[in-house]
Amino acid sequence: MAELPDDLVRKDLDMTKRALAKLKVIAPEKSHAKRIADDFLKMARSYYEDATHFAAKGDLVNAFAAVNYAHGWLDAGARLGVFDVGGDNRLFTLLE
Repeated sequence: MAELPDDLVRKDLDMTKRALAKLKVIAPEKSHAKRIADDFLKMARSYYEDATHFAAKGDLVNAFAAVNYAHGWLDAGARLGVFDVGGDNRLFTLLE
C-alpha cells in the first residue's frame, strides 16, 4: 500500500476546512442553481467527513483521496458561480 506523509494530508484537511468555513452560497433561493450549490456543498461536506474519519484511523491514502474529492466539489461550485469565495485564489481554484 502507498504511503503518504501525514503533514501533506493534514495540510489538505486544514485547507478544505478553511474553504468550507469561508464560502457562501449565493445562488438565488428558488433556483436550479441553488439546488446545485446545496448538492455540491453536501458532497464536499460528506467527503470531508470521510477524510477526517480515514485520517483518524491512520488510513492516509483514503483520507487524501477523500479530502481532494471534497475540495474538487468546492472548486467546482466556486468556478460555476454558485459559491462566493471572496475572490480567494489560495483556497479555491478560480477561473481567473
